[in-house]
Amino acid sequence: MNYRHGYHAGNFADVLKHTALCELLRLLTAKDKKLFVLDTHAGAGGYDLAGSLARRTGEAEAGVVRLAAAPRAGMPPAVVRYLAAVAAYDRKFGPAGGLPRRYPGSPRLVRAALRPGDRFIACELNPKEALALKREFAGDRAIEVRQADGYHALKALLPPIERRGLMLIDPPFEAPDEYEQLLRALGQGARRFATGCYAVWYPIKDKAAAAFAADLASFKPLILELSVEGIEQGRLAACGLAVINPPWRFEEAMREALPWIAAHLEPGARATICAPPAS
Repeated sequence: MNYRHGYHAGNFADVLKHTALCELLRLLTAKDKKLFVLDTHAGAGGYDLAGSLARRTGEAEAGVVRLAAAPRAGMPPAVVRYLAAVAAYDRKFGPAGGLPRRYPGSPRLVRAALRPGDRFIACELNPKEALALKREFAGDRAIEVRQADGYHALKALLPPIERRGLMLIDPPFEAPDEYEQLLRALGQGARRFATGCYAVWYPIKDKAAAAFAADLASFKPLILELSVEGIEQGRLAACGLAVINPPWRFEEAMREALPWIAAHLEPGARATICAPPAS
């Protein structure tokens, strides 16, 4: 499959991925120690929900737009924080209030959470996406943008000098051997930096995805999955996020947030959380 960020910005998969990312960043920056963040497939950085790519699919309407319209009463704190991060980015481009018109990609969410002294490297191999990412952060010295293979970066940049790190691995799944590349790079990274936190996004669409999820079990991740109904045939309707070495209380926050998200996306949406077996 081909999962380009611009076509799917703000959809149900982004809701899962970015709610979790915001919570990981919150918990990891709570400690008074420097943090290294690596985004291996960063995309363009931010997206216009009224632009041609997003309008072609309209997926944000059933994702972040629907959640933003949900009543705040009873909303889990992790979801409140995620929507606040989206709104903060959106306000950069227009007046406050209303439903989101601009959506922050993972680099923007990371950048908003960084503290002085933290380090962030965003990799994007696609030339057009990398150029857009560089323009998005022009003049911002807190982020280093590289037009580079994010899989290679996992080997080249780990372990970080900070000794604490979050690695987001969110590829477009264009290559026929994408799952094999990802597993190989993840294995190399984990061997070099065993205590790092790794968040791996993956689509759930075919037998290869099921085999990939089974292979991930050796890393003992916390598995978060979200599926929706009513999706046009051939489009993605389920995805997962595998989090290796999650910080304390992350699982607790996700067990509160994800069922609420599923209940407010659409009838038939379902969230699944699977913790690794106790060692």
